[in-house]
Amino acid sequence: MKLLNISGSPHVHSDESTKKIMWRVNLALIPMLLVAIAYFGLNALLISIVSVVWCLLFQWLIEKFIMKTPSTISDGSAIVTGLLLAFNVPATKEMILLVGLGALVAIGIGKMSFGGLGKNPFNPALVGRVFLLISFPVQMTTWPTAGKLFPMTLDTVSGPTPLMLLKEGGTEALPQAWELFLGHIGGSLGEVSALAILIGAIYLLCRKIITWHIPVAFIGTAFVFSAILWLVNPELYVDPVTSILTGGIMLGACFMATDMVTSPMSKVGQLIFGAGCGLLTIIIRTWGAYPEGVSFAILIMNAVTPLLNRWCKPARFAC
Repeated sequence: MKLLNISGSPHVHSDESTKKIMWRVNLALIPMLLVAIAYFGLNALLISIVSVVWCLLFQWLIEKFIMKTPSTISDGSAIVTGLLLAFNVPATKEMILLVGLGALVAIGIGKMSFGGLGKNPFNPALVGRVFLLISFPVQMTTWPTAGKLFPMTLDTVSGPTPLMLLKEGGTEALPQAWELFLGHIGGSLGEVSALAILIGAIYLLCRKIITWHIPVAFIGTAFVFSAILWLVNPELYVDPVTSILTGGIMLGACFMATDMVTSPMSKVGQLIFGAGCGLLTIIIRTWGAYPEGVSFAILIMNAVTPLLNRWCKPARFAC
C-alpha cells in the first residue's frame, strides 16, 4: 500500500523559500551597515564581520558535531542574526571581542538549542544582546559619538546617547529631530539613522517579506503613549517624534519584532504584539532602570506569541 506524506501548513504554492527570504533581509540591512561604517569607521565594520563570522561558525559546529545534521549556514539566517546582533551593540573596540560571546549565546542558546531556524521562540539576536547587556553593562553602555563621515581611526570618543540624556532628566540638550532621522548621534550601530532603517523596511514591505501591522502598531503605540506623557509634563518627558526616533524603536519595530518565527501569525495577533512592544518599551524607558527597553519588550512579547496564536486564530476553511 502506498503511503501518503502529509506535511505541515502552509499549503500554498510559491517560489519563495527560506533562503530567498533570509538573503533579502540581509540586503535590507545593508543601508544600516553603510551608515554605521560611515559614522563609526572601522569599528563598525570589524564588529559586524566578527559577529557574522562567529554566528556562521557556531551554527556550523553545532549542526555538524552536536546535532549531526546537514549544514544550513548557506540559507543566510545566521548572517541575519550576526548583523542584527552587531547592530545592537556600541561601536567600541571592546565589543570586537565581546560580540563573539554574544554570537555564541544568540546561536547556541537562542536558536540551535530549540532545534534551529523556525523552532526558536525568542529572537536570537536579542537573546545575545540582552546577555551581553546583563553580563557586561559597562561595555554595553559606553557609547561612542558618531564622528565625521568615514572616520578611518579605530579610536572613538565616548559620549551620551539621547536616551541617556533623557534618563538624566533633561530634554534641552537633545538633538533636533532631523539629526535623529539622518543619524550622526550616539547609540548602537544600527539605530543611529532612522532613514537607513526605513529604506530597508520599505524594501521588505515591497517584497512582502514583512507586513505593516507590527511596525505600525509598535511605533504608533509608542508615539501615542509618549505623547500622553509629554502633554502631562513637557519639561520632563520628550515629545513623541523624538521618542520614536531615539534608541532602538525604529530598528526593533522594523527588523526584530517582525521576525516571522517569533511573532504571531494572524494580523490581529500582530497588531496586539506590536502594541504590546510599543507600550512596554515606553514603560521601561520611563520607569525602568535601563534607558532603553526595546530588547526586553520584544522578548517579553515573544513569550506571549503562542498565546496570541491560540487566541487570534484565523478562520478555518470549511469542508
